[in-house]
Amino acid sequence: MNPVPRGSSNPTQAPASVLLIRLAVGFIFSTQGILKYTDPNMGVVRFARIGFPHPYFTAHFVGAFEMGCGLLVLLGLWTRVASLPLLIVILTALATTKIPELFHAHQGFWYMVSDARTDFAMLCSLLFLISAGGGAWSWDARNSPALPEPRSDPSQDAARQK
Repeated sequence: MNPVPRGSSNPTQAPASVLLIRLAVGFIFSTQGILKYTDPNMGVVRFARIGFPHPYFTAHFVGAFEMGCGLLVLLGLWTRVASLPLLIVILTALATTKIPELFHAHQGFWYMVSDARTDFAMLCSLLFLISAGGGAWSWDARNSPALPEPRSDPSQDAARQK
């Protein structure tokens, strides 16, 4: 039995190739967060058009989480924990910008599916990172204590000694 509990603080045993998923997720969210500060059409104007209350505050609040958590995911530091706010951001984006396309004239299902492809890829990638962790090439793995060797069953030890 493994004495290290499963959860957001346990060492990751995922392969080094998880780095590729982290690069995509971290880069996309970090740059989108920066754009919410630098381009009003991607930030305040967009949030006002969607109908969020206090669009200036909301755009910058979301942008700060995207930049901060995106950077943590890029580094592989607290990967599972940092992925949770990003998951909330992407679910909110899908609910407020993609699902309504189903009900707009001249759009519908296939338009929405095409428009949501990046959001869907980010959703799946975040779920993967929450499940797998940062991978072997992450600060999570580098700073985690090694997993202890599994203990053997005392009854098997006694049988081996006979």
